[in-house]
Amino acid sequence: MAYKISDECISCGACAGECPVGAIAEGDGKYEIDADACLSCGACAGVCPVGAPAEE
Repeated sequence: MAYKISDECISCGACAGECPVGAIAEGDGKYEIDADACLSCGACAGVCPVGAPAEE
């Protein structure tokens, strides 16, 4: 299952830089993950300072 970014996101961009497939982009007020491209590797969750990305 793909990861999803919660409203806890502070738009720091750490997750986007860590995503190996570029599935994360800045959205409206927070970053968003393209579920079709997400590999569910967890790299984004590992670098997020507020724990916003979580597996759906």
